[in-house]
Order: sequence, then C-alpha cells, then structure tokens
Amino acid sequence: MFIFEAKRIAVVIFGALLNAISLNFFLIGANVYASGFTGAAQLVSSVFNDFIGIGVSTGILLALFNIPVAILGWFKVGKGFTVYSVISVLCTTLFLEFIPMIEISEDIILNAVFGGVIGGTGIGITLKVGASTGGMDIVAMVLSRMKDKPIGTYFLMLNAVIIAFAGILYEPENALYTLLTLYVTTRVIDAIHTRHEKVTAMIITRKADELQAAIHKKMVRGITILPAKGAYTKTDKDMLYLVITRYELFDLERIINEVDPHAFTNIVQTTGIFGFFRKD
Repeated sequence: MFIFEAKRIAVVIFGALLNAISLNFFLIGANVYASGFTGAAQLVSSVFNDFIGIGVSTGILLALFNIPVAILGWFKVGKGFTVYSVISVLCTTLFLEFIPMIEISEDIILNAVFGGVIGGTGIGITLKVGASTGGMDIVAMVLSRMKDKPIGTYFLMLNAVIIAFAGILYEPENALYTLLTLYVTTRVIDAIHTRHEKVTAMIITRKADELQAAIHKKMVRGITILPAKGAYTKTDKDMLYLVITRYELFDLERIINEVDPHAFTNIVQTTGIFGFFRKD
C-alpha cells in the first residue's frame, strides 16, 4: 500500500515539474498559453503586468484559482483525488516560483509544440495514477465521467475562452499558437490517460472471495466468478472476470498484489460492450 501511494505522489510531483518546465521554458516567454487554469493564470498575470502595471506571478494566481474548484472536486470527484490535486497545484506553484525563466528557442511554433507536449505529458501521467493537476482537470473529469468520452475533448472545449481572450487582448496570432498548444496537449493527454477505454481482466486465483470483496470495496464493477483448474497441476482455482476502464488498472493491480500476489492476471482490450456499465 505504501509503495503504491509513494509512487502516486512521486508521479504527481513529477507531473507538476513538467508543467512548470513547460511554462517557464517554452510558453510564458513566447506569450503562448497553456491549457486549463494554468493558461488562465498566465493570461491574467499578463493582463495585470501589461495593462495595469502590477506584477502577479502565474504560480500565485494558479493557487488562488484552484481553491473553489478543489472544493467542487472534494464533493463531486472524491477526497483522495482532490488531496492529490492540491499537492499537484502546490508543487506546480513552488516550481514556477523557483525554476528560472529560460528562453530555449525564439521560434514561437517550437515553443507552442514542445510546451504542449511537455505540459500534456505532465497532466496525462498525473491523471493516469488517479490524481489531477487541479483546476480544469477536475471540471473535465466530472464531464468525462458523465458522458464517458475522452477527457481531452473537454479540455479543448473548456479552453476556447482562453483562445478567444488571447486573440482579443493580444495579437490574433497568439490565439492561433495557443490553439496549437492546446491541440497538442489534448492529444498527448488522451494518448496517456485513456480513461474511456475499456479492458477485460481475467484473474486466476485461489482467493476468489477475498479478492472479490477487496475489488468491490474500491470500485463498483460487476464480477463473474468461474471455476478453473490448472491443466498441469490439476489444482482447483477460480477465475474472476470483469470489465474495467484503463484508468482503474492502477487500483486493480494494487488490490491483486495486496490480496493474492501469486494470482495470474490477463488483461485484454475490450472493443465494445453492451448493457449497463457504470460511468462514474
């Protein structure tokens, strides 16, 4: 249990580091905006600095914007998910404050693409271990659960306002480059996250009842238990058959290792399902 939680926290912190690198090395200097509340914090920071003459850092604004959304996530998504999201936001804020701004390239297209790839990777790996980078991740996660569609689609929809304001307040080209960054970011997130994809798990075990109870304690999924016998050993066992999302594989692996580390598990891609499948 401790190893899995430590791994999750490490991934969350690494994801926060990637987000900060994306911003300080590529996006902020090029006036190209990231996805979600990070991009919104960038935009507001630019407006305060350029139009009002007040210097407010992106990191501080990011932390402030996430307070009401963290409350929403606590009630709508889950307490554990929200706690990890808070850790991610705090780490991102610290990294943004302490990592220096470095202009690696003067080519705005390279900045937009590489900023999107690195930022999308940070968000994607964080979502994959059951956490988030806060802000719009939580909003998009709620919508993705409701509609059972790729989370990246909602990122693109929700970020339209950032694109619009980038074009209105600054050069229209900034909106186009921001759109490029958001498109790259969403494609990377969907490639890594894959919550909407279904897989079938077939678990051969001698502890079917304990394993079934542990799985149902963590996730609400239907399980079929079938008798099984080893062809070589002739030992009687059971096979647990269940369909889950790829997003739940992390938790399923942890449960199996805790209850029956000697179990044999086969994971296969599920191309389609008919009938009821819980989406939240």
